[in-house]
Amino acid sequence: MFVRSILALSLSCIFAGSAFAAPTAEKQLTPKKISSPAPVQDPIDPLEIDSNASSAVNDTATSAAQISQQEQNDLNKASQTLQNLEKSEDKNADIAVSPIETPASSPITTKPSTTTTPSVPAEKASWTLDGMNNAEWYENIGKGQFPVYARAHVMLNNAHASPGAIDGSSGMNTLKAIASFQQMNGIKPTGVLTQETWDALIAKQGNKPAFVEYTITDADLKGPYAKSIPHDYALQAKMPGLYYTRVTEMLGEKFHMDEAFLKKINPKATFNKVGEKIIVTNIRNELPEDIHLIVAHKGAKQLYLFNSKNQMIASFPATIGSTDTPSPTGTYKVTGVAKNPWYSYSPSNFIQGKNLKPLSLPPGPNAPVGNIWIGLSKKSFGIHGTPNPSAISKTASHGCIRLTNWDANDLGKKVRAGVTVKFLE
Repeated sequence: MFVRSILALSLSCIFAGSAFAAPTAEKQLTPKKISSPAPVQDPIDPLEIDSNASSAVNDTATSAAQISQQEQNDLNKASQTLQNLEKSEDKNADIAVSPIETPASSPITTKPSTTTTPSVPAEKASWTLDGMNNAEWYENIGKGQFPVYARAHVMLNNAHASPGAIDGSSGMNTLKAIASFQQMNGIKPTGVLTQETWDALIAKQGNKPAFVEYTITDADLKGPYAKSIPHDYALQAKMPGLYYTRVTEMLGEKFHMDEAFLKKINPKATFNKVGEKIIVTNIRNELPEDIHLIVAHKGAKQLYLFNSKNQMIASFPATIGSTDTPSPTGTYKVTGVAKNPWYSYSPSNFIQGKNLKPLSLPPGPNAPVGNIWIGLSKKSFGIHGTPNPSAISKTASHGCIRLTNWDANDLGKKVRAGVTVKFLE
């Protein structure tokens, strides 16, 4: 089963600021190119790719990072960790189904666990603030969109095992986040939401509620906002900035949420009144400091971070290249970070619509690379955000590592030039 193959096929970044200190909307962007003090590789041409296979080989050979023997040893240890994760994963289990065997003569039910008893079954629990904050694990939750998954998503996010856009649903990104959390916390990494895993998540979360009430501010409504983002790059190039187009889009990214899910748990909200109270996630926006190694696993569509002790410290779902424009192979280095980069479109790389001339697209969260660019020593390849966070790991990219804007921003805040980045198949 594909959703069970977190690492069966093979091994792609995060949002800055504190949970409620994050900017409420994009600051005004002016159409002039932003200079960065950091030595950033090609922040203006993030999607440029080599024109033919032979030049790609030569480019790879000349731009692959020179790493020390110790760094190679670190890579080997990280690869072993990920291989062990692959071997341990239960590829036949449905997401969140209890691993306890059920006799063939006994039908699988949703009877609550005797160790942790929720007031109502997960599928009937309410999408209210209390309903989600008090949702509890029980056997055989199954697939679907339940408050128990919503609470789990927030706790996974806060434990640095990002599920991508929080939407309260089971699925591939949820499975990968659970397996990463298990790996980082000494639990057999199956990807199954077991009682042991749930208890560990609760212990990590502490007394911090998963969901809180948030009051919409004047700054939230002020923007700036764009009326719409046209598909045509030529029209995008004429805009002052590729801003958010609506308040719910901005709030969804601010709180790491799928926009439709934000609306689902706030069915009566208008999202256009100062002082209106809504339910949002209570998420973290800080990664650990010691980012020593980044592993981009193409098959798993996942990005893994390791510290200097070769311990996995974070993971994120990612979109890494495509069949037509594959990501590079080999080992590289981070060269720098550019916030709100301009995006340079070149028809020599790929043709968008009827645009046959180069274009320069302004910055913004709805730019093709989101609002951050983390350059690599492989020319024109990097780690960046996206205008479509809910599609991460479910679509293809033009060779780069694409993350949700918040994950990319969070990573960009902590990663330093010189960090090793390894692409694995």
